[in-house]
Amino acid sequence: MGIVLTGTSGYSYHEWVGPVYPEGIKTAEYLSYYSTLFSAVELNFSYYRMPEQDQIKRILEESQYRVIFSVKGHESLTHTINPASWQEDAAHFCKALEPIAEAGKLGAILLQFPYAFHYDVDRRRYLDKLLKELCSYPVAVEFRNNQWFNNRVIDAFRQRNICLVSLDMPALKGLPPVLDVVTAPFAYLRLHGRNEQTWWGSDGAERYNYLYNEHELQSFVERIGLLLLHAERVFVFFNNHRRGQAVQNAKSLLSLLEKSGVPCAAS
Repeated sequence: MGIVLTGTSGYSYHEWVGPVYPEGIKTAEYLSYYSTLFSAVELNFSYYRMPEQDQIKRILEESQYRVIFSVKGHESLTHTINPASWQEDAAHFCKALEPIAEAGKLGAILLQFPYAFHYDVDRRRYLDKLLKELCSYPVAVEFRNNQWFNNRVIDAFRQRNICLVSLDMPALKGLPPVLDVVTAPFAYLRLHGRNEQTWWGSDGAERYNYLYNEHELQSFVERIGLLLLHAERVFVFFNNHRRGQAVQNAKSLLSLLEKSGVPCAAS
């Protein structure tokens, strides 16, 4: 059986001072404190700003080399794709991650594709080329459109050891189903909350403003246990980051997993 690494999507939220971080803490100390709570974290800034090696080195130092990182792919690779420059962007992105990979702290590159990324010939060809560009690193792919959840994609991911991200989100038409399949040496579960009323709104913060209850959290224990039967590692990240709700839920899930005898990485 493998091991579970739990954390949150992002860690540098000023609104977490009080609910999560102690009063008076400096921004540069957030990650060091976070590393005492969880074993893994998703880096979100890399979606908005192309990462640089020096920046990655600083993050490693701030983490005291205690956490495993998932690094979200830059928007130029998933959302604002330029046919003339995406390969250069992919090369830059990979180069920036070398320090974290060499330190043995890179869990995965997370490619989060939007709902508008449809399952068609052009996008399938693009994804094929992109995955080849990133082949030196472990890659997890999150689709927000249910068209991608088919046997052809699953089989292709298994052949390449690409992780198909498992999801929890509102049960709305067109969004992905609850489907947990292991297509790589590791599995990856992202928990976005279940805000049906705000999911399609323009306020992204409200989309993820959700607190899972204990019954909902307990249902993830079984899902994670099944993933562990086939994966060496299972990454579990909460994306409901408003007011520290992700931290509250992640701590509660860790407690439930430990009570169930599920092996979890120590923070």
